[in-house]
Amino acid sequence: MPDKPIYWIGSSKDDICSFPEDVRKKAGFQLRAIQRGEQPNDFKSMPTIGKGVKEIRIWTGETYRIFYVAKFLEAVYVLHAFNKKSQKTSRQDIDLGKQRYQQMMKFRENL
Repeated sequence: MPDKPIYWIGSSKDDICSFPEDVRKKAGFQLRAIQRGEQPNDFKSMPTIGKGVKEIRIWTGETYRIFYVAKFLEAVYVLHAFNKKSQKTSRQDIDLGKQRYQQMMKFRENL
């Protein structure tokens, strides 16, 4: 089975590109695994964002997160990528994830 393409929602690709090099490499490795139908090394479900949303967790002394949806056959959707500043995910990041989930759903209606 060929790898699923990645569809970047909002500024998610630019956000990952702004991460430090070691974080970008880890993010790329994890996203590549997801494209192949595998699970990332460290993730959790994020049902508060939307159905099927998961969060890649990257630790490098600092904490980084990537919200994504991989349950659809046509693609992996990356919704949001950010540097997490506290133990609890901020309301701003949750709200942005929800907004981009809705953008993804509207995009899929037009496929």
